[in-house]
Amino acid sequence: MHSPIRTTVVGSYPFPGWLEFASQHLDQFGPADIEEMIDDAVIAAINDQVNAGLDVITDGEQTRLDFNLSFYGYIKGISPNESETRRFGPAAHDQRGKHNITEELTAPEGLGVVKEFIRLKSLAPEGQALKVSVPGPYTLSGRLLPNNMYKDRYAITNALLPIIRKELESLVEAGCREITVDEPSMSCYAYKEDTKRFVKIFNETVEPVAGRCNLSTHLCFGNFKGRPVGYRSIKPMLPDFLNLKVNEIHIEMANREFAEIELLETFASRMNVAVGIIDVKNYYIETVDDVVARIKRCLEYIPADKLSVAPDCGLSQTARWASRQKLINMVKGAKAVREML
Repeated sequence: MHSPIRTTVVGSYPFPGWLEFASQHLDQFGPADIEEMIDDAVIAAINDQVNAGLDVITDGEQTRLDFNLSFYGYIKGISPNESETRRFGPAAHDQRGKHNITEELTAPEGLGVVKEFIRLKSLAPEGQALKVSVPGPYTLSGRLLPNNMYKDRYAITNALLPIIRKELESLVEAGCREITVDEPSMSCYAYKEDTKRFVKIFNETVEPVAGRCNLSTHLCFGNFKGRPVGYRSIKPMLPDFLNLKVNEIHIEMANREFAEIELLETFASRMNVAVGIIDVKNYYIETVDDVVARIKRCLEYIPADKLSVAPDCGLSQTARWASRQKLINMVKGAKAVREML
């Protein structure tokens, strides 16, 4: 049980323009400059979220600015593969960088998420609920190319699984009370892969922290420059995904015009449900009335004390001016519905 119609976000938030520029010119900055820059960016993300009035905030994933500071930068045994990446033409997922595996995959220093959480805690207002997002091993495996050592994506996933699991344990030990394990690749490919295998992978990953924090997973259909990639249906996830060891499941709905909303009732019988009611792929700014109407639809299938509302996905692909206003209106709409209960 939690407060009715809790307002939250998935994880990412748009970079300030200056951070995006700086991330492309990191060679001109010293380590102290970069640390200050990251602090400033996290402060900006916190400020936007707190001013919007969110119940739960993140650091906006402002530290994940390029390969040096993203997850692959922490993993030993990989190198960028430029030859298999399309560089020109319309935006699509084959323009995202791929990596070769050169040796056994390890992360002796962890994945950097504990440091992100400690920074967020030090900069956020006292008493503010904080959430951290970590990619699950199946999703994290997506840009790594199989080789003789790791024959397929599942072999790579199994190699990454203990690395993620250790990071989750370290987060809980550092005092993190809310964690989202991001596995959009599982929802994208549920229509053609073994969903029982997905659930087994997920549950093995979170096993040490299940019950020790408010644990959620984020399922969507992809968002690279506003483009989905998966077969956009919840139905293939059922019934197997009901067995995910989570307190809350977060599902993209707004971009799909709330198709299959009736299936959320099934999830709500087993766990809390965070519904994506803000479309991050659309520059139409949802009005407060829109948000109220959408939440009322959700309440037909999910009890208020099991419902959270959020954008469909992380906001990193949505311009900051739009992200800010979308969050403001989402919170106002949620508060309006709470007052009607």
